[in-house]
Amino acid sequence: MKALLYKQLRLVAHPMTFVFLFVGVFFLIPSYPYTVAFFYVTLGLFFMFMNGREQRDAAYNAILPVRKGDAVRAACRFSAAVQLLAMVLAVPFAFLSARINPLGTNRGGLDANPALFALGFLLFAVFNVVFLPVFYRSGYKGGVAFVAASACMVPVVLCDVILPHVPGLEWLDAADRASCLRQLPLLAICAAVYAAVTLLSHRRAARLYEKVDL
Repeated sequence: MKALLYKQLRLVAHPMTFVFLFVGVFFLIPSYPYTVAFFYVTLGLFFMFMNGREQRDAAYNAILPVRKGDAVRAACRFSAAVQLLAMVLAVPFAFLSARINPLGTNRGGLDANPALFALGFLLFAVFNVVFLPVFYRSGYKGGVAFVAASACMVPVVLCDVILPHVPGLEWLDAADRASCLRQLPLLAICAAVYAAVTLLSHRRAARLYEKVDL
C-alpha cells in the first residue's frame, strides 16, 4: 500500500490537485460562499483521476503484482489525505479571516468558523460516496462521475448560503469564541459522518472495480 500511495503521488496526482490544497485563501474574500473553496478541492481530485486515466494508470496497475482492489484503495486513501490536508491548511486562513472581519461581514454565507468546516466535511462525504463508486464502476467515466457528484454537492453549498438567514440559527454564522464553542459538536458529528461515509465508499469502489473487465 505504501508503494501504491507513492505511485499515486509521483505518477497520477495532477499539479492542480496540490494548488487547490490552499483554497483556504478564499476565506479572505468578502461576501463569498466559502464552501466553494472545498468544492475546488474536489475539482482537483477530479483532475487527478482524469490524469490517471490519460496516463493509462489502470493498465500499469494491471501489470503490477497487486490486486485491483488494492490499487483502488490506494487512490481513494490518497484522495482522502488530500481532503484532510486541505482542511488543515484552511484553518490558519479561517483564523486570519476572523481577525480581518471580527464582526462577521460575510454576506455570501457562513463566516469562516467550525460550522463552515462541518459543511466542508459533508461536502467531501457527498463527493466520496457519489464520485468514487460511479467512477470505479467503469474505471474511466470520470466526467459522468463528477457531474453526478457536483449535482449532489449543490445542496451543501446552498446550506452555506441559506442557513445564516434562518431564524434561530444565527449562531451558526458567527466567529466569536462562544459561538465557535457551540459549533464544535456539529463539527465533530460531521467529521464522524465523513469518516464513516468515506470508509464505506472506498470499500464499495474497490468491490465494483474488482468486477470490471480490463
